[in-house]
Amino acid sequence: MESRQPEEREKEKAEGGFLLPIRRLEMSDRSKGFIDLLGQLSPCSPLSDADFLARFAELASLGDDHVILVIEDPQSGRIVATGTVFVEKKFLRGCGKVGHIEDVVVDAAARGLHLGQRIVGRLVDHAKASGCYKVILDCTAELRAFYEKCGFEEKNVQMARYF
Repeated sequence: MESRQPEEREKEKAEGGFLLPIRRLEMSDRSKGFIDLLGQLSPCSPLSDADFLARFAELASLGDDHVILVIEDPQSGRIVATGTVFVEKKFLRGCGKVGHIEDVVVDAAARGLHLGQRIVGRLVDHAKASGCYKVILDCTAELRAFYEKCGFEEKNVQMARYF
């Protein structure tokens, strides 16, 4: 959301032989299909430019405590993968920190290129570098195998209450 970190500029190779860098979300990504991509994960109401920019600024003000990463396809100029990690600061474990991974989605046309694994790996790396003692996420039963490939193991039970 701010200037890119060197490790976020690092280019990694995806299947097919072309380079797809992972970087932080930028304001211009709204016009590159970022909201449409999120809609492949969960219903996403249309956002006005003003609403997008206000939320972007709010999240950017949190610095490294809230990071949204994206992968842009250089051929189409569209955002094809994204994921978020935010850092919860706790009193437990000597004022420890926990990373929470959310909103991981890869465009249906780009699945199978390991983009999701790369995004999750980078989010985990960020949580670890931020001093988190663990990183957690919620997923559906259908995605259990994917997250196991990313090094996660099933733990406890998720509960939710929606408003």
